[in-house]
Amino acid sequence: MDFKLISLLLSLALSTPLITLLFRLVMRWWWGRLPPGSLGLPLIGETLQLIAAYKTENPEPFIDDRVKRHGPVFTTHLFGEPTVFSTDPEVNRLILHNEGKLFEVSYPGSISNLLGRRSLLLMKGGLHKRMHSLTMSFNSSATIRLHFLPHIDRLIRLNLGSWSGRVLLMEEAKKITFELTMKQLMSFDPGEWTESLRKEYVLVLEGFFTIPIPFFSATYRRAIGARTKVAEALTLIVRQRRREQEEKGAEKSDMLAALLHGDDRFSDEEIVDFLVALLVAGYETTSTLMTLAVKFLTETPLALAQLKEEHVDIRAKKDPSEGLQWTDYKSMPFTQCVVNETLRVANIISGVFRRTAISGVFRRTVKQLGHDSLEMNGN
Repeated sequence: MDFKLISLLLSLALSTPLITLLFRLVMRWWWGRLPPGSLGLPLIGETLQLIAAYKTENPEPFIDDRVKRHGPVFTTHLFGEPTVFSTDPEVNRLILHNEGKLFEVSYPGSISNLLGRRSLLLMKGGLHKRMHSLTMSFNSSATIRLHFLPHIDRLIRLNLGSWSGRVLLMEEAKKITFELTMKQLMSFDPGEWTESLRKEYVLVLEGFFTIPIPFFSATYRRAIGARTKVAEALTLIVRQRRREQEEKGAEKSDMLAALLHGDDRFSDEEIVDFLVALLVAGYETTSTLMTLAVKFLTETPLALAQLKEEHVDIRAKKDPSEGLQWTDYKSMPFTQCVVNETLRVANIISGVFRRTAISGVFRRTVKQLGHDSLEMNGN
């Protein structure tokens, strides 16, 4: 090996502890007095440890180990930013109750960069309330009954009919969820285009929880490239629908039509960011719940038998080719119990991100709860 290269490697190895120490001292000075914890390595922080933990069957030790060492509220450095973790119920309750006042929705750079500047998940104030209300209107009982129930029944039958041999349930649940979301958002049926878009979308999601620096992370580089492709594909659809609306007055009962007809007069870029966020919101959570419901039923034979009985009774009153009706859906009390119990037992979201809206607010609010040792002057 070249002598100069050896010297460079030795210099880097010897200087790394010094760089790390300087980094920690600077961050402590910049962010004020943080709760106890560790900021880890420069730029990377403890991100790699968190990612490694969440790739295992039990990611909780990442949090549990730090709670034992530092207490229920501790400092770490994740996804390029100093971060305060709270596992204290009182602190968490206070933060959530003061959302929009003392605290605001925020996401790490790795997520916000991929979501887009105008994403629903990053909106605040009145605009966020209006868009949230619009989103919820498309999930109301009336909208599902009048517009989407036949599509849901048809797409589920289509996917179940294609299964053969060994089935990876989680992957199939994700595929079904994506196809249903695309139908609800833009009236697209499954096909080569939607499947191609889904594959790019998976690459985007893989970049959410990684180091948001393309130089360090090949996963993040791929995610950035995939996000560009997804945005380009959706932009073409938005522009096409806008032209159809202006030239023919064509209307469809989907989310894109509502955005194009809205009083806010969104740009194409704003609508694309909004659609990307909605695809994110349902893809992982809904598919995970579907998979866990099957898992829990498999582990509970009595519940599975009762569920089968309920559905066999409904099917016995219908022709084999007849689709599910709203009255059938409303006559599934035990199925609803299964859904509710799955939502109760399955913890599919391990945490939420918030940022202090006012400097020093975390220190004052934590002191009010009696945690005088947990102070933070920064945001």
